[in-house]
Amino acid sequence: MAEGATKDKFEGGGWNNQKEEYKVLLWAIHNFGLLYADQGKLDEAEKMYMLALKGREKALGAEHASTLNTVHKLGDLYEDQGKLDEAEKMYMRALEGREKALGAENTSVLHTVNNLGNLYRDRGKLDEAEKTYMQALEGYEKALGVEHTSTLNTVNNLGNLYRDRGKLDEAEKMYLQALEGYEKALGREHISTLLIVNNLGLLYVDKGMLDEAEKMFMRALEGREKALRAEHTSTLHIVNNLGNLYRNRGKLDEAEKMYLQALEGYEKALGREHTSTLLTVNNLGLLYVDKGMLDEAEKMFMRALEGREKALGAEHTLTLNTVNNLGNFYMDQGKLDKAKKMYLQALEGYEKALGREHISTLLTVNNLGLLYADKGKLDEAEKMFMRALEGYEKAIVP
Repeated sequence: MAEGATKDKFEGGGWNNQKEEYKVLLWAIHNFGLLYADQGKLDEAEKMYMLALKGREKALGAEHASTLNTVHKLGDLYEDQGKLDEAEKMYMRALEGREKALGAENTSVLHTVNNLGNLYRDRGKLDEAEKTYMQALEGYEKALGVEHTSTLNTVNNLGNLYRDRGKLDEAEKMYLQALEGYEKALGREHISTLLIVNNLGLLYVDKGMLDEAEKMFMRALEGREKALRAEHTSTLHIVNNLGNLYRNRGKLDEAEKMYLQALEGYEKALGREHTSTLLTVNNLGLLYVDKGMLDEAEKMFMRALEGREKALGAEHTLTLNTVNNLGNFYMDQGKLDKAKKMYLQALEGYEKALGREHISTLLTVNNLGLLYADKGKLDEAEKMFMRALEGYEKAIVP
């Protein structure tokens, strides 16, 4: 009702004499978008941002800084929703407008450049992502200095990119540089510092340094419990990561304890259908496969799939991850036709969302190769394996 009434005011044409009041109202609507986005209510957030954008374009103009701020936030939202084409359009509009108004070296411009790097990374365009991050980093260092937190954020993003590319030593160098800077600027227990600690934990898992990984996760967990409380969603992220670590170490009972703790916390804080809740549901499915609890595993995967389709859409990459996991599940059970259906659905979605050469796409290609080998279709299997191999070599060693 309130939203409809607001729309009537904007669209009725009788509000020009109250421009300053409506600027304040538009600011409040924009902030409602921020709130809904933080709560994972992405559709509601989109409605608020679109309403704020329409109002700001009319009241302030398409190139006003406040208008472009809403455009930028729409880019963030569309990226979260997996609408990567729409996200790129928003970021490019924000970037062009901010460069025109403020200059290429303004920090607001650099913030959009950094987020474009995140988008390119999500799309598997790793060369473009690296180029964009380097542009942002160079600009931040010049404008703010090497120890500023915005600079360090981009350093961390470069660490994430190098981890994606399998350049683990370079990633570690970036993370340690960011960690040292955050500790100096913000302290050892600041949540931004602890984010880097968590990323180092993930890196050490990739490097097989599981003792070091556990130390990082435990430091991050203790710090977030102290700073935020045990039930905070940022704390629960670490609990979920510890579950992943224990699962990798074969400590399945400890892993289940972590996942159930995270799940209970997410359901209480965010609801049963929030994407963070569903991530842990998916992880429980993987754990139950490892424990041989196949009925429970299928229930978890189906809950994750249905929830992600509802929250994010059938073509979102997180939804496709669960589709791929169901393919693995059916393959392990010898249900090859069902597995093939899942893999082909995941492959089509990944190719559309991320491109033919993204790591997630290639993983499903490899899974199809294993499936065809099991079915005795060796020529098709070889084609899949060769495509996956060529793609991995190109992605990891460009």
